[in-house]
Amino acid sequence: MTSSFSRRDLLRAGAAGGLGLAVVGTLESVAGPAMAQAAQTGAGKVAGYGPLIADKAGILALPKGFSYKIVAEAGKTLLESGEPTPSDTDGTGYFRSAKGGVLVNNHEIGGSEPYGVPPLKGLTYDPGARGGTTNIEVDRNGNRVREYVSLAGTVQNCAGGVTPWGTWLTCEETEQRANGTFQKDHGYVFEVDPFDREANENPVPLKFLGRYAHEAVAVDPRTNEIFLTEDADTPLGLYFRWTPPKHFRAGKGALRKLALGKGGDTAGELEAMTCYKGSKHIKDLSEATQPGTTYKVRWVEVPERDAKTTSVRKQFGDDKVTRSRKFEGQWWSDNGVYFTASYARHDDGSVNEHDGQVWFYDPRSETITLKSIWGVNPDPEADTDYDGPDNITASPYGGVIVAEDGVGVQHLVGVTDGGKSYPMARNDLNDNEFAGPVFSTDGKILFAGIQTPGHVIAITGPWGGRNDDHGHGHDGDHGNDHGHGNGHR
Repeated sequence: MTSSFSRRDLLRAGAAGGLGLAVVGTLESVAGPAMAQAAQTGAGKVAGYGPLIADKAGILALPKGFSYKIVAEAGKTLLESGEPTPSDTDGTGYFRSAKGGVLVNNHEIGGSEPYGVPPLKGLTYDPGARGGTTNIEVDRNGNRVREYVSLAGTVQNCAGGVTPWGTWLTCEETEQRANGTFQKDHGYVFEVDPFDREANENPVPLKFLGRYAHEAVAVDPRTNEIFLTEDADTPLGLYFRWTPPKHFRAGKGALRKLALGKGGDTAGELEAMTCYKGSKHIKDLSEATQPGTTYKVRWVEVPERDAKTTSVRKQFGDDKVTRSRKFEGQWWSDNGVYFTASYARHDDGSVNEHDGQVWFYDPRSETITLKSIWGVNPDPEADTDYDGPDNITASPYGGVIVAEDGVGVQHLVGVTDGGKSYPMARNDLNDNEFAGPVFSTDGKILFAGIQTPGHVIAITGPWGGRNDDHGHGHDGDHGNDHGHGNGHR
């Protein structure tokens, strides 16, 4: 994601300029508490777990019966090495262990944040960079056991995703070149093992996945193809697919071995998405305004993936690819990928304006379908509508949970399988974004972060008691035996 400051300034200016609520599609497919309450699920029932109850502690509002605990807090809880928990929690993966689980937690640190990831010996890619990941061990009830550095010396670790073999892919949302501060180029994906510290030593950038402003990844467990989002503008970002080489055998350490091998920088095939409606080329995903809109997907090879002279997205003409403003989080579920586009405005080159889209890519039919679209928020300072979907995770009880990164009041938003939205949590602490929603493997705990001041929170309650329009579970797989993960910025 781009900086919260620029994102929020832009949307505040848009709201002040009189942007009305663009109601597109069916009522139930447009996210917003007021609309969700108007959209009955049958027999007078409203989607979700009921209204949010203000938190006496002023941190997190939740529905009746739900509670939370703080697992980590930047600057206050301590790492195993003695330093404070780093700033700017972001994308997070959960991995089951014998005694509970491990959260691999991104820290989207660019340089000026108060608490950097300590550059521990053997775990640091670039001593000039302050971002990275920490691993947080928790017990079965979500209580913190310990936290330690698993990757250091990276920049703007925004989102990422879990792999079918039980590791976390963390993404740098930057195109930072080496300079007086940074000793190495940045804008890569790194693999982090949740359990094996030695596997994380001497970090290796997976250059075959490209160098650009990475947001999130999702991995097809059948083909081991990796899908990647880009959060960028001038021009707008792209959606990518990496296809492994024929000899590739997936597993822990396999990506690292591939990157270090002969021709590793260009191993496999990296392609950008281009979409069509019949013979009509779709230049921008904001062209879609109706849920259910489906486009045929084709893929175009990236000419020079390390972007040595030209940013990857600038290597294509608009007639060759399909762009979107702020491709954000994604999640493998239902035998495909759910991914978000955060917002669109005419002045950034978008065809239509909206405050968020949720798409589903089906790799077997090679199509993407618009599942939900959020109208332009008429009053971001009021607790009435949502804007800026970012991280996304599939719920074991059906539908998805989306982290809001917009303007004003911020929520974790549930979207049912039928497209109805409902509030799952509200940030009562400040107007900073939610990040990193992820369920424990048993579905009993929803972990999420408030990026600033840097809280990682465990939410428990009567999961599965939701009023739904399509039941309480996914027919397809929504994670893997090793863990769950999500992506963002």
